[in-house]
Amino acid sequence: MDQHEIDAFWGDARVRGHLNRTGFYTGPTVHESLQPPAWSFGATPEQADGLLALVLDGTKTATAGALWDYEAEDEALPERGDLSIILDGAGHPRALIRVTDVQVLPFDQVPAEHAWLEGEDDRSLESWRRIHEGFFREHASHEREFSADMPVVLERFEVLYKR
Repeated sequence: MDQHEIDAFWGDARVRGHLNRTGFYTGPTVHESLQPPAWSFGATPEQADGLLALVLDGTKTATAGALWDYEAEDEALPERGDLSIILDGAGHPRALIRVTDVQVLPFDQVPAEHAWLEGEDDRSLESWRRIHEGFFREHASHEREFSADMPVVLERFEVLYKR
């Protein structure tokens, strides 16, 4: 990850993503001024590239993470309006997204609509559960065992700018 490349991307994305539609009258907004975190989807460069491709083509408009991982990493939950710079598997910035909705539900209560919005595999709830159970078991930051009732953070987002 090259911070200079991310800074340049942010400079372009905050204008092209229309973060401050009234900047001429009011000055910079908080979202326009503070550079958002840069991260990639998945846990490997291959996953990052595959999931990013789904974001860039408009298929993927949602993601999910284990609440227990957020807690183990002492990371704040996403909130509506949060921005993120999404990196590819090599650490290059490729998209600016904004969170549009966040819910926390037990794994076994994630709805089929969310699986469809994540855009992976055949987009079914069955494949979402299979893929995510495997991911949560293999890449957990917490010490707990996977369970069907584990809390999952469901996040929807919109792409504001892509390169």
